[in-house]
Amino acid sequence: MKVATPKQMNQIDRISIEQFGIPGIVLMENAASCVVNEISSFIGQLPGKRVIVLAGKGNNGGDAFAVARKLFNKGAEIRLFVTAKKEEITGDAAINISIVEKIDIEYVEIISEEQLDLLKDSLNHGDLVVDGLLGTGLKGNVTGIVAKIIDLVNFSRLPVIAIDIPSGINGETGKVMGVAVKAHRTVTFGLPKPGLLIHPGCEYTGKLVTADIGIPRKVVDSMNIKLNTIEESLVSKILPLRLPDTNKGNYGRIFVIGGSNGMTGAGGLTAASALRAGAGLVYLGLPSLIANKYNPPLLEIITIPIEDNKSGYFTKDGIPTVVKQMENMTVTVIGPGLSTKGDAVELLDAIAEHAKMPIIIDADGLNALALNLNILKKLKVPTVITPHPGEMSRLTGISVQEVQNNRIDITRDFAAKWKVITVLKGSRTIVALPDGEAYINLTGNPGMATAGSGDVLTGIIAGLIGQGIKPEEAAIAGVYLHGFAGDRVADVKGIYGLIASDIINELPYAIKAVKEGT
Repeated sequence: MKVATPKQMNQIDRISIEQFGIPGIVLMENAASCVVNEISSFIGQLPGKRVIVLAGKGNNGGDAFAVARKLFNKGAEIRLFVTAKKEEITGDAAINISIVEKIDIEYVEIISEEQLDLLKDSLNHGDLVVDGLLGTGLKGNVTGIVAKIIDLVNFSRLPVIAIDIPSGINGETGKVMGVAVKAHRTVTFGLPKPGLLIHPGCEYTGKLVTADIGIPRKVVDSMNIKLNTIEESLVSKILPLRLPDTNKGNYGRIFVIGGSNGMTGAGGLTAASALRAGAGLVYLGLPSLIANKYNPPLLEIITIPIEDNKSGYFTKDGIPTVVKQMENMTVTVIGPGLSTKGDAVELLDAIAEHAKMPIIIDADGLNALALNLNILKKLKVPTVITPHPGEMSRLTGISVQEVQNNRIDITRDFAAKWKVITVLKGSRTIVALPDGEAYINLTGNPGMATAGSGDVLTGIIAGLIGQGIKPEEAAIAGVYLHGFAGDRVADVKGIYGLIASDIINELPYAIKAVKEGT
């Protein structure tokens, strides 16, 4: 699904009204109907339910007035509070407040602290709050009477349905602008906005419902929107069919280069997840000192000793063996458990220079890359990098906090500048392609914040590339499947004891469910 910034959504609304002739009041009416439908599904029968409706003076408030009217007509008891004087309300919102007055819905203009006691009393005796205070275009911090109203709503602990966006959330960045409504459900219109999908905004959104209010598809298609969510239907299309007359050679040879003293498990997790993702053959290149005594997590993993001068780390002496092995591979992975000791930078440089197949750089491969980003200029093949925020910070010189505050833009900028498919891991992983297209992944859970989880993701992407999937599509599908498998594990085991190998074991079932639509 496409994801529109508030500015893009405003333009979509304007084109729909001005060029396609759909009256704004019609869009507002459709929006209100969608919100009322969601309220009905949330609290059941409406007659007798006490609903507090909060409205600002803009279009968000206009939606709220229409919602109040529709709920009133269905028998709900409405307490309507407006944070502006009637004469300040214009356009379609003014039409709707006029209708509210004519059907005898009383409302309170809550423009000073004296009216707050009336709101407190309503909240003490209410069943539900409808938030129509502020819209998606909020820029500055919420202050004054509106901030006090939001505090009262959050303190009341009543369930909240937010109209378009929880008031106080920046629709583009997801930032809390001083204070924000904590919604149980949010009904957004046309397309989801980034601020509803990324942290911290997604924590205030609750269940997100994207409502069709009658915007022509042609308008959305004309906007060339380059931000998307990853949907199961897309992943299902990406996953290849397994044809009867095939053999292991048809599904790729994956070469994982990783492991070092004290970090023997990382490469094994990557190799195992590549196999579970459907790869035909997986080779794990290890320093010789480790390879000779290493027990892989799956018997099917083929280990290759790489000369290390008995150090347990990759050295320059092992580069010829690595380069030779790469000649017969479908995809090469470097980094899991690699360590920054030894000659990691020189090894990565050689791989970049000689690679004739897609490569994936992860973990200590990224830390080596951060020491010499110009290595990326040598690449002549599609490349996927999978940094977590700390690794992205080292690659860009930007603080971890700033990376987290601007996950979409920073990932996009890096992908475009260096021409690499960039996967910024974390809650709501971002996949950015060199052409500017970017994807937000919505699968996954806090239980996946565990050692080795990132190594598993790298293996999944490698396994998908090995089966002939384009690297950019493998990255998109890989992050979805990784999170989906983790969610399936969490449904059974919970989030506290989930470990990386659980994700690997669940992966075949997750792929089956996605491919079969079950």
